[in-house]
Amino acid sequence: MCVRTTLDIDAQLMEEVVRLSGERTKAAAVEAALREYVRLRRKKLLLELPGKVRLEENWEELREAELGE
Repeated sequence: MCVRTTLDIDAQLMEEVVRLSGERTKAAAVEAALREYVRLRRKKLLLELPGKVRLEENWEELREAELGE
């Protein structure tokens, strides 16, 4: 499902997002940036659960799952 949204984004920031993402369109670059943000926030929340999740023992398994291998 797609949501059409109008946003005011700093032009230099948008240029940098497009450049760093390697995407061809602004929309694709913004979507990639949002996906990366969500992934990093979820990871941070997991790491804030000390003693409840043992990431150090299964990091390879998590990476494979993330990459779809």
